[in-house]
Amino acid sequence: MSSGIFGYVNVLKSAADASWLREEVLTNNIANVDTPGYKRQDVEFATYLRAAISSSGDVGSTLTQRIRDVDLSKVRTRTYRDNTYLSYRLDGNNVDLATENVELAAEQINYNALIDSMNNEFTRMKAVMK
Repeated sequence: MSSGIFGYVNVLKSAADASWLREEVLTNNIANVDTPGYKRQDVEFATYLRAAISSSGDVGSTLTQRIRDVDLSKVRTRTYRDNTYLSYRLDGNNVDLATENVELAAEQINYNALIDSMNNEFTRMKAVMK
């Protein structure tokens, strides 16, 4: 087993952790849809991961080599208050229930795909070890 496989699994795990956090934040937004003055929150991870992958390894490196060289301790997950959508409500809340439900469904699909990818990698590792 090469360190590339472990690097790939570690990146998948970090992405799954960030996806789980985003699901929690989106669920919290939905729970606060009727809270006056509440501003929706979101999680940023993908841009930080993309930047870390693009800056790792040599210019001619393959994606697998770059993933192996990613320093995950420098890839952060940031939760932020989203003020980009102005509220048309008198109470100042900017949560749109339909948008939050769509975002949550998309994130659940993303999370499930990440978990499936990790399971596939572990299955491959088990096959190599036999």
